[in-house]
Amino acid sequence: MPPFSYIDRPSPFAAMSGETLPVWAVSRADIDRGHFDKTALAWARSAGFKAAEGAVLLAPNRHGKLAGALFGLGEEGECHPFIGGKLARTLPRGDWHIETSPIPGSVMALAFGMGAYRFETYRKLAAEGPRLVIPADADADAIQRTVAAVGLARDLVNTPANDMGPDALEAAFRALAARYKAKVSVVAGDALLEKGFPMIHAVGRAAAQAPRLLEFRWGRKGAPKLTLVGKGVCFDTGGLDIKPSASMLNMKKDMGGAANVMALAMMIMDARLPVDLRVLVPAVENSISASAFRPGDVLMSRKGLTVQIDNTDAEGRLVLADALTFACEDKPDLLIDMATLTGAARVALGPDLPPFYTDDEDLARDLAAASDAVADPLWRMPLYRPYEADVKARIADLTNAPSGGFAGSITAALFLKRFVTPQTSWAHFDIFAWSPKDKPHAPIGGEAQGIRALFEVIGKRHSA
Repeated sequence: MPPFSYIDRPSPFAAMSGETLPVWAVSRADIDRGHFDKTALAWARSAGFKAAEGAVLLAPNRHGKLAGALFGLGEEGECHPFIGGKLARTLPRGDWHIETSPIPGSVMALAFGMGAYRFETYRKLAAEGPRLVIPADADADAIQRTVAAVGLARDLVNTPANDMGPDALEAAFRALAARYKAKVSVVAGDALLEKGFPMIHAVGRAAAQAPRLLEFRWGRKGAPKLTLVGKGVCFDTGGLDIKPSASMLNMKKDMGGAANVMALAMMIMDARLPVDLRVLVPAVENSISASAFRPGDVLMSRKGLTVQIDNTDAEGRLVLADALTFACEDKPDLLIDMATLTGAARVALGPDLPPFYTDDEDLARDLAAASDAVADPLWRMPLYRPYEADVKARIADLTNAPSGGFAGSITAALFLKRFVTPQTSWAHFDIFAWSPKDKPHAPIGGEAQGIRALFEVIGKRHSA
């Protein structure tokens, strides 16, 4: 699969011209008040259009040709923030513009762009869809940048593991770096042991494709150091503690952390933010063979802490631990990691609300504000110190799988914290990277989570 298939697809956006058709986005109250095009209003009333959320009513002109479309927003002020994404799937082919809407035009355009996404690598392409004009007062570059990055994350997650193993993830990583002239380095196979990444090696050594640590650097030396770390487990069988088939079915998405940090890095580089950017992705497949690591093994980490393996299906924190240790050796000003790490996070908050963990109060406050501002849901969870005892092991410094089953997302974050240098501004995101249900702006499948909020925070801190 081409690593930039989404970016290379036809744009969902159109240039402004006199031939675009109008969309009147209206709430039920707007129908009652009649504060928009009178001809369209008369048509809506005669057709019994109630402006149900996401409903579309095509309006003819006096010659019976298409004159525009009414788009329902439901009750006033209660619609989904990205309801405009439904337009990309319901409008007929053609070029459109938002004629009237209580939702800002920039938000409608962003929603349309994200809602236009299709993953059609393995089937016949659908007919060409509608295109939307980005309003003149909106930041077109920012909208198109975000849509492209979200599409990249979705493409990488949606691609099955037979076409997105460590080799292919490295190819996509290199293609992204090449696009923005970033410098790439890779440590792979037994060189991981020589270079001091024993846990990345242990997790991935059983697979046909060698484990590796991917790194690229971009930006200006001397600028604030920003390091992104993404879990790149391209498929997770669970290892010798093998998952049941139902749990294994969707494990192609276990590299969702890598996909999301790559998408975030793309936004940062495309916007040319003045940072010294470093991206690290431990890329492995947690497979089963005679060389697989075992329950009961004790692994040495890059940091020098020993880890008792109480479950080989808790492998993501192992590869992240070595990567986070390596990240801290460069003393970053801000360190972010993203990982599809625990089912416990889904039990606590569901698939659409990723938890994040940090001891940096300023960062936590900025992330909460950005989450609300750009409608990118996030929820802070505590690094609850009394649970640190649960991460201790009987014959090693740490266990990778605390017993008891309680607070699994918290104890995973506390495990990672042991590999982050104290006083580092660090945040861990336990994402799902998947939409199990269709949303106005997102079909079922791979999803970008948290990257729009993170970009908002990073952009405000480091505007050019």
